[in-house]
Amino acid sequence: MEQLKTIGRELAMGSQGGFGQSKEFLDLVKSIGESRSKAEEDRIVLSEIDILKRKLLEPDVPKRKMKEYIIRLVYIEMLGHDASFGYIHAVKMTHDDNLLLKRTGYLAVTLFLDEDHDLIILIVNTIQKDLRSDNYLVVCAALNAVCRLINEETIPAVLPQVVDLLNHGKEAVRKKAIMALHRFHRKSPSSVSHLVSNFRRKLCDSDPGVMGATLCPLFDLISEDVASYKDLVSSFVGILKQVTERKLPKSYDYHQMPAPFIQIKLLKIMALLSSGDKSASEMMYMVLGDLFRKCDSSTNIGNAILYECIRCISCIIPSPKLLEDAAEAISKFLKSDSHNLKYMGIDGLGRLIKISSDIAEQHQLAVIDCLEDPDDTLKRKTFELLYKMTKSSNVEVIVDRMIDYMISINDNHYKTEIASRCVELAEQFAPSNQWFIQIMNKVFEHAGDLVNIKVAHNLMRLIAEGFGEDDDDADNKLRLSAVESYLQIISEPKLPSLFLQVISWVLGEYGTADGKYSASYISGKLCDVADAYSSDETVKGYAVTALMKIYAFEIASGRKVDVLPECQSLIEELLASHSTDLQQRAYELQALLALDARAVESILPLDASCEDIEVDKDLSFLNGYIQQAIESGAQPYVSERERSGGMFETTDYHSQDHHEVTSHALRFEAYELPKPSVPSQASTTALVPVPEPSYYSEPHQPISTSSSVSERESSEIKLRLDGVKQKWGRPSYQSSTSASSSTPPQAANGTSTHSDGGGVASSSSSKPRSSYESKKPEIDPEKQRLAASLFGGSSSSRSDRKSSSGGGHKPAKGTANKAATVPKENPIPVPDLLDFDEPTGTSDVAATDPFKELEGLMESSSQDGGGSTDVMGLYSTDASAPVKTTTSVDSLLSELSDSSRGTYHQSQTTKGPNSKEALEKDALIRQMGVNPTSQNPTLFKDLLG
Repeated sequence: MEQLKTIGRELAMGSQGGFGQSKEFLDLVKSIGESRSKAEEDRIVLSEIDILKRKLLEPDVPKRKMKEYIIRLVYIEMLGHDASFGYIHAVKMTHDDNLLLKRTGYLAVTLFLDEDHDLIILIVNTIQKDLRSDNYLVVCAALNAVCRLINEETIPAVLPQVVDLLNHGKEAVRKKAIMALHRFHRKSPSSVSHLVSNFRRKLCDSDPGVMGATLCPLFDLISEDVASYKDLVSSFVGILKQVTERKLPKSYDYHQMPAPFIQIKLLKIMALLSSGDKSASEMMYMVLGDLFRKCDSSTNIGNAILYECIRCISCIIPSPKLLEDAAEAISKFLKSDSHNLKYMGIDGLGRLIKISSDIAEQHQLAVIDCLEDPDDTLKRKTFELLYKMTKSSNVEVIVDRMIDYMISINDNHYKTEIASRCVELAEQFAPSNQWFIQIMNKVFEHAGDLVNIKVAHNLMRLIAEGFGEDDDDADNKLRLSAVESYLQIISEPKLPSLFLQVISWVLGEYGTADGKYSASYISGKLCDVADAYSSDETVKGYAVTALMKIYAFEIASGRKVDVLPECQSLIEELLASHSTDLQQRAYELQALLALDARAVESILPLDASCEDIEVDKDLSFLNGYIQQAIESGAQPYVSERERSGGMFETTDYHSQDHHEVTSHALRFEAYELPKPSVPSQASTTALVPVPEPSYYSEPHQPISTSSSVSERESSEIKLRLDGVKQKWGRPSYQSSTSASSSTPPQAANGTSTHSDGGGVASSSSSKPRSSYESKKPEIDPEKQRLAASLFGGSSSSRSDRKSSSGGGHKPAKGTANKAATVPKENPIPVPDLLDFDEPTGTSDVAATDPFKELEGLMESSSQDGGGSTDVMGLYSTDASAPVKTTTSVDSLLSELSDSSRGTYHQSQTTKGPNSKEALEKDALIRQMGVNPTSQNPTLFKDLLG
């Protein structure tokens, strides 16, 4: 009776104020709805916040009023304003015994709080109590809160009650218990790993809602481990068959389709289980055929089921009949006026061409229409389809279309993706070398610095290695074509930095190789590049190095070098540059101009950019010098491990780098126990040696060893430290060179959302239309020519690759590590059309600068030797006993000079320098401290000549 009276009072108030809400609340909703600007809305909401703050602080607020205040707080929070001052009142309302207030409180806290909020701990006990309630509505409210608020730490507190609710008498409770367990599995899989069998049992629940809820956690479990659920294929097929035969209650129908969302989830699960499994696929043929026949293509939900069937067929091993049904469904999608359905058709077509490439040729005119459609999303999806359809016969048309589209868009992210795909297709299916160079030039010119730097390095390597196998004429033609095209492009304004680097490198390597262009002409162009892009130090560095190569080739060939005035001014400018890199390149160029032909030929041999350089990391070529120095009285090198008592070991560059990193990391080993102080019985004037400061070192002082410790202690200053305890911890050794060691430099280097559109083709006949011409009898001749270019030729699949004897990319001569730059025989993996992740590269070539590898040979060797820039400094007299330097150096000079004169017979056409000989000469010059341009040019020439 009391409940009836309460309902009557609320109905009476509802007739006056609207379902028990006060006039103030209704006025608030009305005023916000009628506000004309965001500022006016904010003013109304802030005024309401002030009112609620005052009212919530009033004592003895009636529960009915408190419920309204909580709803008003929810409304304020939904509008984007902070209502945290009222969160605690919502938490208190969840403790109320009244069902209406409790559900209101649970609704509010699930909207207000997240799983990591501090107030969550206050409602865990309430949730536990409500999960054991006899009222299933209270249990459902608590389960809703569990799905939103329980985090990984509080899962064990409610897990037993949720598991018990799987056998509850009400289907709504069982369904929400399944949803809660699914939430627990996503948050902490290990916490419910022992309960996986419950999902299998609930798949056979008598209520379709519980069964449908079980499909969601099973889908996640199957995605993680397909093999463990292969035995459920027949069960899923049986469930789907019952659904399609309308054996579920009418309440599960949606737009006259029986349980469509259960069908879609079942199709996704069966696609996972039957992927690559012939027997499992055969079990699905009948039910998939029934779906194609029974689905109503006049509704969005019917088209959604058809699309999911197409996706399922693309994953399994389909029958020819299923492929025909899928092609018919795709034809209906493509003929529709809805862009959403066309998008689904293009996506389905891209999935099926992996199975049968002939399907795309049946809809070639429809694909052309989508390619020219103003809808940008549809156009992008069509380009993805063309990317998968590319082969040797249509690569030119497709790449040209993709480049034109890349030029027309402003989206840098998608422009980068288009550029990478153009490069990939050009490398795999290029019909000729000249076409490949032209395509790469267009990509660099229009995509700019968005192109991956690996693409530039691959292009330079391809030009250097050539495409022919032992065919020098073909390689020379390719390089001449590249030089001519770059000389035409170099005068254009605002070229991308990465493209200019490629141009400078190619002109430096091959600008004068065939004699068509003079050194003065090429050097003038390079100087113009350096002047035009003076703010880009990288481009200027490439230009200066290219000038060095041009002059080196001229000197090596015996021709007189005339340095242009603008080149001379550029060199003088860079000699005083703030950039040490540019300054070093300028000094190297200036020094190279003063050398003779024989020295220059050994320093920069012609066309040796791709020769393998063997770096002697152990510096074994110095063994003779070291042995001679030791025989002359020098002390042997003492490693840092020996000096520091075995605490660290830095025998090579990598271990030293590891030591630098770990020396600053946290150490978790226990501290050494302090030693007990022992009363000294010796004299009170005991002296403690004070070590010398590590930052000071006398020149020509040998490294201290254990044999000289006692002698040094006798001459050191002593301090009186009577009764002072010894400081704990192991003393560390710090060499004078540790401060100069540096960290090695690092190398530089949507899915579209569619709403279900209405309207499809009115054709409802059971027979598929054979072609697109039946709908549009008049066809544009231009479209026919484009379709013939795209779909003509052999119908080979995308896995067709150019053989090594074809006209495209042939295996390059050289070692095995060059194979990454030529087309691969294995087909590239086809990405998911609905996945707009970053494209995966197809080249494994490291992102290294080809000519920087040659120029930085000495630097890399010195780094591997211990991080010092002076190779011979490790064995100099600064760190060892006095050595007869003059005698040893003179003898070493004579040995090197005689050996170099006797063994050097390298011709101009031989690729690659002798790394060992170059390192010996460079190390010796560094040891002697000779400046080849000023101090002793005669000795320098004799040494290198």
